[in-house]
Amino acid sequence: MKSLITALLLSSAMNVGAAGLAPPNAASTNTTTPAGQAPPLQQAQQITQTYRDIKVPPLRAFSLPQPKRIELSNGMVIFLMEDHELPLIRGSATIRGGERDVPADHTGLVRILGSAWRTGGTTTKTGDALDDLLESRAARVETAGGDDSMSVGLDVLKGDFDAVFPIFVDVLRNPAFREDKIELAKTLLRSAISRRNDEPGSILSRQLTKLAYGAQSVYAREPEYATVAKVTRDDLLAFHKRFVVPNNIILAFVGDFDSAKMEKTLRTTFASWPRGQAAPRPVEDIQPAKPGVYFVEKADVTQANIGMAHLGTTRNNPDYAALSVLNQIFSGGFSGRLMQRLRSQRGLTYGAGGGVGMSWDHPGAFRASMSTKSSTAIEGIDALRGEVAALTRDPVTPEELALAKETLLNEFIFQNDTRAKVLNQAVLLEFYGYPKDFFQRYPSLIEKVTAADVQRVAQKYVHPDQLAVLVVGTEKDFEKPLGNVTRVDVTIPE
Repeated sequence: MKSLITALLLSSAMNVGAAGLAPPNAASTNTTTPAGQAPPLQQAQQITQTYRDIKVPPLRAFSLPQPKRIELSNGMVIFLMEDHELPLIRGSATIRGGERDVPADHTGLVRILGSAWRTGGTTTKTGDALDDLLESRAARVETAGGDDSMSVGLDVLKGDFDAVFPIFVDVLRNPAFREDKIELAKTLLRSAISRRNDEPGSILSRQLTKLAYGAQSVYAREPEYATVAKVTRDDLLAFHKRFVVPNNIILAFVGDFDSAKMEKTLRTTFASWPRGQAAPRPVEDIQPAKPGVYFVEKADVTQANIGMAHLGTTRNNPDYAALSVLNQIFSGGFSGRLMQRLRSQRGLTYGAGGGVGMSWDHPGAFRASMSTKSSTAIEGIDALRGEVAALTRDPVTPEELALAKETLLNEFIFQNDTRAKVLNQAVLLEFYGYPKDFFQRYPSLIEKVTAADVQRVAQKYVHPDQLAVLVVGTEKDFEKPLGNVTRVDVTIPE
């Protein structure tokens, strides 16, 4: 038996050697490797040593499908985008007019309107009756209100479109704003007001906005109990009547339909609706706070939340592409300077972010923010200040520039990977009056950005000497006093 086992082992070893599977420390006798060529393992090591050695081919050019644009004689604009992948139809009415068009003593009106619009039903059907009708067909009609716009949305199976579309039109044109649903919307808003100081991050974001625009600016106002109490049903009806008119509306439909038939349906439904008063232009109601340090005492936290802000710019700025690259270098996730230097190198924070804000029709705000443990609050403030200053001073490296541009171009693909996304972009450009090829030109503009462009816009739009610095935390736990600060009272008025 022993001799049999020995023979089998010898036979196995001979087979392994014959197959080229000799132990690693054995002398190489593999005659299959061509002369002058390294063995396979060495070849693999020569191919790539780090991820930086991986050669990625340039992105291929691609064209975006564009929706059909129709403008009715009453000023209503319609976009149609066919998508036959699924038997669904989605529609929306985007309406000019929002919270910034409300008197200061009625702040919160559009949030209440957006909630009570759909739940309050129409003049012929209650909101509860609409719920039953829509749920029976797995369809949705929803409403919302924001800072500069309101919306009515539709989501329905293709086969149920003819039954659900009239509900969409009825909600859009004939809301009832029933009192019980208005009161429910007010209760929800009052509840949100009561909780707005629970999270330090929420306080930081809200108060930074007030510092950037001014506490009384339409871009920084917040609803209070008193302003919510003043909103009446008559106010909601009047606001709807004032702004929900065809020349303030952009309709958009995407899905499994024939564009010619859909256009005929929409013309029949909306062409006779008379034109109304156009929404006003956005107001320049901006008075930034003076540079300095502002402090909100919050005794129930163990971290200091730090933010810095000053006024930014708009997206139609010719420097938009260069600023996008700058923002990516400054705060592009874990590869951005803030995370690399404040987290990875100094261990001061789990997260930091910021950049030059670019809003659509009014200046955005430059922001930089982070949180750190209370015992490193002052160090964190100094470090974040330092990174803002360094943004205007430290040259952009070739590696930073290349990675930022590559990231933005790759992200752009996924911002346009569905027809619904392309349609939403068309609505945005129409709403704010931008060129229709704004997004199509974006990749080529990013590709042309140079390190000198980034340095130039950093020095032009980032102003370390104009920063309003805000700290939210427990001062007694800081490593030393904040010094000369302006204390901000965030007490919620009764």
